[in-house]
Amino acid sequence: MATNLRPDTALAARLFDALREKTFDGVGVTREAYGPGEEIAHALVRAEAEKLGLAIHNDFAGNMYMTLPGTDRTLPQIILGSHLDSVPQGGNYDGAAGVLCGMAVVAGMVQAGFQPRRDITVMAIRAEEGGAWFPGLPGSRMALGSYPAENLQALRKDSGLSLEHHMRALGYDPDAVKAGRAALGPHNVAAYLELHIEQGPVLDHEEIPLGIVTALPGNRRVRAGRIRGEYNHSGATPRAYRHDAAMALAEFAHKLDLYWGVLDAKGKPMVMTFCTINTNDQAGFGKVPGEIDFSLDVRSPHIETLDLFFAEIDRLAAEIGTARGVAIDVVGRGESAATPMDQAIQDGVRAAAEAMGVPYKIMPSGGGHDAASFAQAGIPAGMVFVRNQNGSHTPLEAMRMEDFSQAARVIAAWAARAGSA
Repeated sequence: MATNLRPDTALAARLFDALREKTFDGVGVTREAYGPGEEIAHALVRAEAEKLGLAIHNDFAGNMYMTLPGTDRTLPQIILGSHLDSVPQGGNYDGAAGVLCGMAVVAGMVQAGFQPRRDITVMAIRAEEGGAWFPGLPGSRMALGSYPAENLQALRKDSGLSLEHHMRALGYDPDAVKAGRAALGPHNVAAYLELHIEQGPVLDHEEIPLGIVTALPGNRRVRAGRIRGEYNHSGATPRAYRHDAAMALAEFAHKLDLYWGVLDAKGKPMVMTFCTINTNDQAGFGKVPGEIDFSLDVRSPHIETLDLFFAEIDRLAAEIGTARGVAIDVVGRGESAATPMDQAIQDGVRAAAEAMGVPYKIMPSGGGHDAASFAQAGIPAGMVFVRNQNGSHTPLEAMRMEDFSQAARVIAAWAARAGSA
């Protein structure tokens, strides 16, 4: 295993600084998918790839590929990558760390005169931040031929214009998406590895720089939950006569939280979030609340845990509804499957970390990432987390460069071995 390659982390540091300077919005960074911010980021990275002499091209979706050619270019390539868009007023590391890690790794190979057997490509993926811009990981799924054509009509919130419109404005080809074309697949990709900041506090709290990801979570979501009780006068209605939607929701949330603790104690990883809770125009001071809408997001790497939790949701909805004289409607359900990461990639990254004495934690991911698109397309995929302070999707992201450097060294060793296979 090539453990002596030195990724060019100074290059990565310069690019992090340039990205922050060029896309700072006064609070954090904003790199709109298929918009000015993402375009600035792609141009900055492309310019550095040109200096390194990498082979560069874009696919019909606008994903950018920066390739260190191997000695046998007929072999399926290794891809290191992530995305360059950000949420509005976000942090500088979410997504970008994966692309810049790939750049640092390949730059180190160029500087060392190392040529792999197969191509090693850094991929800058479009539009990953689905909650902010467009749904469903469009960049990676378009490249893999798995993006639903109807999603091309999704509107970007800030512009009110469709994904198709924004793609055409930048010279890309949504008609290829409609035709089901694929730029990538098992025929030309041997493995995909994505570095990403951890979006939670686990590694930082446990003082571990690196996480090796076992699976990306499946989720079940209730987008249109509703509790229907009865509006009444808050002063004139005794407890026995109330049908209080707020108290029912409070009990519902509290008991679900207790059950989450039970599953957690049994070693069944999951998370639960009441993402929105809203009354309506009839609510007001001096009234017993008669109706509340809510949304609920439940995630786990194990389908069995989601089954258990939703059985408890349905049981509690019926029990509390009867006891409090309200109707708890758990509707608007959607779900996605959990996606395991490739075991051989996990083993290879772990071996590289151990050879270098880099501490790591084996852990599931709490969020979705482009790696899921590759795995679901039948391509071996893996993820490495790097310790991050102050959370994600916030201008307070504070990844330390020394942690990034350790992760890049581990990924360089893995990539050198995978690229020589």
